[in-house]
Amino acid sequence: MEGFLLFVLIILAAAVLVTALKSFRVVGQASVMIIERLGKFHKMAASGLNIILPFVDKPRSVYWSGIRPGLNTLDLREQLLEFPPQPVITRDNVTVGVDSVLYYQITDPIKAIYEVADLTGSIMQLTITAMRSIIGDLDLDHTFTSRDVINNKLRVVLDEATERWGVKVTRVEIRNIHPPEDVRVTMEKQMTAERNRRALILQADGEKQAAIARAEGEKQAAIARAEGEKEAAVLRAEGQAQARLRATEAEAQAIRQIADSITAGQGNPAQYLLMQRYIESLTHMAASNNAKVVFMPVETSSVLSSIGALKEVFGETGSAQPERRESREIKGPPALSIGPPSR
Repeated sequence: MEGFLLFVLIILAAAVLVTALKSFRVVGQASVMIIERLGKFHKMAASGLNIILPFVDKPRSVYWSGIRPGLNTLDLREQLLEFPPQPVITRDNVTVGVDSVLYYQITDPIKAIYEVADLTGSIMQLTITAMRSIIGDLDLDHTFTSRDVINNKLRVVLDEATERWGVKVTRVEIRNIHPPEDVRVTMEKQMTAERNRRALILQADGEKQAAIARAEGEKQAAIARAEGEKEAAVLRAEGQAQARLRATEAEAQAIRQIADSITAGQGNPAQYLLMQRYIESLTHMAASNNAKVVFMPVETSSVLSSIGALKEVFGETGSAQPERRESREIKGPPALSIGPPSR
């Protein structure tokens, strides 16, 4: 009898312990638990220690795609869904494989539990459908260059659909776009041709700029040379003018000195200079061995007389005065023969 009572006490103690354990639920930070009483929503247990009625209240378990089955708590943090490469047909009938990632956050756990049976599976299928619809409106080339446009359109479509599920889609990203192998080879050839074209254009632009720069340099050099020649010509002209002025001043000074020397400035120095030029000319003509005949004008007699006058003037300053000779009147131009005598 005593053994039976002990057994009953042990069973009662175990039942009390199990009941106590089922009466307390600990929920982690940034998580919630949906409590149902007799199969109907009762309350939402927040983070911390929560007390429930055992065998009456029961946590609602979720069975979503990609999540551990029978999970009792819902994570309120931002979560990630990865999509395997999906075949998508573009507007120009090219089938490409597109894989993407999606970030979402549960904002209303009650709607996430009761408004949709499989939250993550529904989001994945909706994303794939919207992606095929959006990329189907684009060409293959635009698909590679319009990733931001695709991401924004996907986020807008998913926000409108998941709002009644208590979910906020924060970001959608297209990770990779895989074209078929033949299309990839063709695109590589096209890219190579495009790069060669750009290289040729850049080379042509460089040669054009170089030619323009050379032309500008030659122009500037020609202008500089012209300015230099102009300045040099001006300087040469100024130098020649100054030299001529100096020569003229020197010659004028010489003539003044000659005039002062001839009869104390009362003589005619022009006749002296003219006769000097005549004598220099006759000296140069007589320097040759060829026979020459020089016809002297009538005015030569006056010049000769001037020479005699000069001789008399300069003779007065010497020790003895030379005798004057009668000047002969020369009628007609006399002929003067210069050169070696003919045999």
